[in-house]
Amino acid sequence: AAFHCTAATAADTMHALEVAMPHTYIKRILNARVYDVAQETPLDVMRFLSARTGNNILLKREDLQPVFSFKLRGAYNKMCQLSAEALERGVVTASAGNHAQGLALAAARMGVKAFIVMPRTTPAIKVEAVKARGAKVILHGDTYDEASTHAQQLMQEKGLTYVHPYDDPDVIAGQGTVGMEILRQHPDTLHAVFVPVGGGGLCAGVAAYIKYVRPDVKVFAVEAEESACLAEAMQQKKRVKLPQVGLFADGTAVAQIGEETFRILKKTIDGVITVSTDEACAAIKDIFEDTRAIAEPSGALALAGLKKYVASHQLTNENLVAINSGANINFDRLRYISERTEIGEKREVVLAVTIPEKPGSFKAFCKLLGKRNITEFNYRYADQKQAHIFVGIQVAAGSNDRQELLRELDNSGYLALDMTDDEMAKLHIRHMVGGHAPSVSDERLFRFEFPERPGALMQFLNGLGQRWNISLFHYRNHGAADGRVLAGLQVPPEEYAQLEKYLQALNYPWQEETGNAAYQLFLS
Repeated sequence: AAFHCTAATAADTMHALEVAMPHTYIKRILNARVYDVAQETPLDVMRFLSARTGNNILLKREDLQPVFSFKLRGAYNKMCQLSAEALERGVVTASAGNHAQGLALAAARMGVKAFIVMPRTTPAIKVEAVKARGAKVILHGDTYDEASTHAQQLMQEKGLTYVHPYDDPDVIAGQGTVGMEILRQHPDTLHAVFVPVGGGGLCAGVAAYIKYVRPDVKVFAVEAEESACLAEAMQQKKRVKLPQVGLFADGTAVAQIGEETFRILKKTIDGVITVSTDEACAAIKDIFEDTRAIAEPSGALALAGLKKYVASHQLTNENLVAINSGANINFDRLRYISERTEIGEKREVVLAVTIPEKPGSFKAFCKLLGKRNITEFNYRYADQKQAHIFVGIQVAAGSNDRQELLRELDNSGYLALDMTDDEMAKLHIRHMVGGHAPSVSDERLFRFEFPERPGALMQFLNGLGQRWNISLFHYRNHGAADGRVLAGLQVPPEEYAQLEKYLQALNYPWQEETGNAAYQLFLS
């Protein structure tokens, strides 16, 4: 489910706060030392999106901080609370990038040596930014959890002081100043605030402050579907560790919600909203169109959640705030984001359509579409009777145009399969249409993900091709932290058990796609 809402009344919330959050937590936020290095960021009106949704939508611009992320607040506040002896030893942390930049700047300002352990999958723009602040960068592991384990080892070996990126009261208090600013900047009626969640530091601080000062204001946590550790924890009523975390929204790619942050969040938030990659991409476009700023995927999560909430509740004439938490994004990732935006906005439908293989068929098909634009068309001759086309078509957002189009095609005798939500079709098939191979036997199709780092693809190929012939292969670097491969393997039936055992032993997520309709129509 996309929503995991608590049913607490305002009175229940206040009682819970007295248990989970003594007044000293609010005092921590009020007394947080952040403005030596951080700015009070503006709360901008999103005029285009507000007009489109019929609400007053405001964007808290944490992307305008000196390190282009809110993380500077918590890192600096924690550093200010450390003893002279602890600072003298130096500090260490693990981070996918934003906390690393915040701590690096704080350490440079205070003259403290800093060691930052970052996953090897961290976007280069974040790694270089940390180095530029004078911190010592150590690349280790493919995930935050692997980097965190190594940072803990360094802390023990070198006697360093560990500064946690989110699960620390002083870090949470520093992030809570974002909530304090929101209420000060918008004292009028406010329906809800939407906050992105990874480990939970920002959301815990913001929710703690808002629910204490204005318990009538709803606070929603927003997570990527691929790393929804808080949603799972709320459902299980305990912290759980996700077996696998997607890396598209790398700034919030955490497998387990923090212990202290969960203690606060389960008593304060009004619900958790999970959003897809396509929805996050659409929100990045919304932010650009209204502000001309480019948010990182994690930075756009809150707005994506806000849009989802508005649509599901048919909300109008309300004041709503989303926090843009950061803008640290590799430029080459924009290509992938732009490809997914139209689908995320529900303005494009991707179809596999069977048409007669005869002159005039394509013209007749286009005539049926009316004024709808074709965004993509892929075709290759296969036989004399039928043609399978892979086509993208613009549809009107916020309407039943998608369903109406499918009805029109069906009524006109076209066999059309809707592949708008088929991840394999969007990632791979659209780039490979026409690759039928009638002479290939015993082919099975698999989709893989692996950490995107130098040498990873070659390592993957070396392991995959040692036993079975690779009969199909598609890989495209789209600027994300994870590489995605579609591979066909020729495997005799008597070797299926060996293949299953081999795939289970891989350290990469995989999924069989042999039965996928897109594969059957265009490639098999």
